[in-house]
Amino acid sequence: MAHILEIRDLARSFQQGHKTIEVLRGISLSVEPGELVGLVGASGSGKSTLLQIAGLLDKASSGTIAIDGAETTGAKDDARTAIRRNKLGFIYQFHHLLPEFTAVENVALAAQIGGATDSDARDKARKLLDELNLSDREDHIPAKLSGGEQQRVAIARALAGNPKLILADEPTGNLDEATAVRVFELFLETVKNHGVAALIATHDMALANKMDRQFTLREGHLHPKQ
Repeated sequence: MAHILEIRDLARSFQQGHKTIEVLRGISLSVEPGELVGLVGASGSGKSTLLQIAGLLDKASSGTIAIDGAETTGAKDDARTAIRRNKLGFIYQFHHLLPEFTAVENVALAAQIGGATDSDARDKARKLLDELNLSDREDHIPAKLSGGEQQRVAIARALAGNPKLILADEPTGNLDEATAVRVFELFLETVKNHGVAALIATHDMALANKMDRQFTLREGHLHPKQ
């Protein structure tokens, strides 16, 4: 089976005065279609940096990244933007929904950016919101939604553009424990149903244990769960 995400010998370092800070050291990782891979590690271990590089929002110091079989190393900015738009979906700890738009409008906009017509985008948005048990909340603006509901809208938005890969950075980190479990289980079910690959950073070991594979990022290196 072809890998959706393939990272090889990835390194990322930063200069701090005369000192070089090595955040990632020789990371290699692949994620297949429909597979959910957990990434755990202490705060500051480099989880967000790895996700940003995998999402083509930052560049590695060395190493290669291929997304859906396309090598991205050395790709120009417009090519990287096209890959992000057509292949990737992002979910963050804070939902970043557009406050003046309803739930269905927030999700439909993502589908439109992916090339869907207005009508098709709204149909897709409603279907995704229904999958996430939000049919009765689709016409509410974010301020009228609970934290868990807002994050479920963000999940629907990430899926609206038919991505091959979801990159999620602490997707339930801003929720209470009970809500986080409910939202995360819906997230896993929905992503699996759509056959999307996912790389998910979380500090919650209970949630990480629900994924297909799990890695710990420590001192710049990935360690698979034994």
